[in-house]
Amino acid sequence: MTTSAYRFLPDDPAAPLSMPRLQTVLLDPAGRDQATVLEVLEGVCRVYCPCEETEGMTLAFLQSGDRLRTDRMCSDGACVEALTALKFRRDSVSADEFGIDAVNEWTLQLLRVRHLGQAEQRLHALLALLVNRLGLRCSDAYQLPFRLTHDRFGELIGATRVTTTRLLSKWRQADMIAMSTGDVTMRIAPDLINSSPLQF
Repeated sequence: MTTSAYRFLPDDPAAPLSMPRLQTVLLDPAGRDQATVLEVLEGVCRVYCPCEETEGMTLAFLQSGDRLRTDRMCSDGACVEALTALKFRRDSVSADEFGIDAVNEWTLQLLRVRHLGQAEQRLHALLALLVNRLGLRCSDAYQLPFRLTHDRFGELIGATRVTTTRLLSKWRQADMIAMSTGDVTMRIAPDLINSSPLQF
């Protein structure tokens, strides 16, 4: 991954910052000795490792109210990708933020998903996790306010893009998933979520 793929987050805590959908910032590991927190005010983002060895491994998805400790990152830092329009701010670490944080919890849940034996089970459970944590209930379906690429789904479940495409196509044909062309959201049938191999 080249540094031109993202911009650097300013070092000093500042007023709330806004990012358009699909923009990425790097949280510089150089400031790890000055523990700060990135708090999501609006929107949804993906936190991932920028290391070449892990190829952009997803650590967590954060939404409004979630906080990310910047001193709990690997030596290469962490990247924050806006999946929707995003607004966030940096703040100092408060005394009550020494337990499990949102990133640790997400990493644990993603490991549970990756532990399932079959790619279909893993994708099924991942969709349930995303809907339960980030989805909205509509009259006849759940809606995710963002869409992930088939490559990203593959990275999250440890499968190839081809396998992911095949599984998503199967569910689309069964009217369990809808992703309209040009729409940035994803609609998922309650039956698919309710039959997940893992409960979240």
